[in-house]
Amino acid sequence: MNDTVAMVKAEGVHKSFGRNEVLKGIDLEVRPGEVMCVVGPSGSGKSTFLRCINHLEKINAGKLWVDGELVGYQQKGDKLYELRDREVAAKRREIGMVFQRFNLFPHMSAIENIVEAPCQVKGESKSVARERAMNLLDRVGLADRSRAYPRELSGGQQQRVAIARALAMEPKLMLFDEPTSALDPELVGDVLAVMRGLADDGMTMVVVTHEMGFAREVGDSLVFMDDGVVVEQGRPTDVINNPQHERTQRFLSRVVGTAQ
Repeated sequence: MNDTVAMVKAEGVHKSFGRNEVLKGIDLEVRPGEVMCVVGPSGSGKSTFLRCINHLEKINAGKLWVDGELVGYQQKGDKLYELRDREVAAKRREIGMVFQRFNLFPHMSAIENIVEAPCQVKGESKSVARERAMNLLDRVGLADRSRAYPRELSGGQQQRVAIARALAMEPKLMLFDEPTSALDPELVGDVLAVMRGLADDGMTMVVVTHEMGFAREVGDSLVFMDDGVVVEQGRPTDVINNPQHERTQRFLSRVVGTAQ
């Protein structure tokens, strides 16, 4: 991959639900191998922006690229044409997404959850998919729970299976939508450790999170969003220790108590 091409590039991205304008012109770039953490109050548009990156939500204005290709559209001359659903789905395979609420199939074991998409979507053989699934379960510390069903796993274990499931498609980009916010505090560390490992391996990640310690230690960049706009962005230590905008200062004073 050409390192000069941004893995994610947003230009003037707008998104509305009815009369409610949720994104009001987002401009962002994520470099290959970068971990971008996105923070902000509830309702600021963070999760909506994440869902726009893989076209789970269609943007109303602006442009979004992933690895140099427009998301959900094809440009011919000056006009944009929306891709067919199966074309969008093919592009979405390259983007892994981990949700707040795990979204595992309850009637499938951990390993069955992981092999489902590679077999059904990519047409992989069961043996190849299962071998990768076991390697991924080992990577997230759950090799001994491969036959357990979601109801038999803790929230933290379910989320680690969900991460393994996303990785099974061998994505070039991982999106995390507040992956620890539904977990009991003592379960958060195991999930963050898996995410740290992905960052160490060079995975490009956009992480919507309230875990400021993770943002400070693992993030390459930190974006603060409020009311549908990017208020401030920069190196995590700079933004956390010396926020320049009053809105950022107010938010951080509540979250980490380090704002000036």
